[in-house]
Amino acid sequence: MIFKNLSKNLILNLLIIMFIFTVDRITKIYIIYLNDKTYGAELFLSKFLNISLVWNQGIAFGLFSFDQSHLYNLLTLVITVIICVIFVMMVQSHGLKKYSLAMITGGALGNLYDRIAHKAVPDFIDFHISNFHWFIFNIADIFITIGVIFMILFELLVNNREHEKT
Repeated sequence: MIFKNLSKNLILNLLIIMFIFTVDRITKIYIIYLNDKTYGAELFLSKFLNISLVWNQGIAFGLFSFDQSHLYNLLTLVITVIICVIFVMMVQSHGLKKYSLAMITGGALGNLYDRIAHKAVPDFIDFHISNFHWFIFNIADIFITIGVIFMILFELLVNNREHEKT
């Protein structure tokens, strides 16, 4: 009985991960295609949103960008280990926490694929107000961020409930 529930939950979480990974791959492939077709020109410009391809060799928001391949490979290995730890945490969790970890895993796998396949992650969504531009990001980053926000909310609510009980 426990294994039956575990397998149903695991299958649902794997479907969430696969969905996020697939949507991320499709958008990145399309943006790369459009970028190649327009020879690197801006793909879309508006008052608050630009779509333009930027290759991110670092981690979140371009942090830790390296020119040296051995440091890049070490960083990729560390990210792989972190994804494995998050996956194990997801399997052992329940409720909102499990789905939050599934969103983080799906997004992280999408970016990891690009790190391995392209040696960089294609970012293309650029929100801005006048000359203030937020960091350029992609669909995987959106799911990672939503998952982290849900994790924070979950921890705040659970800690608040436990504090009220004592």
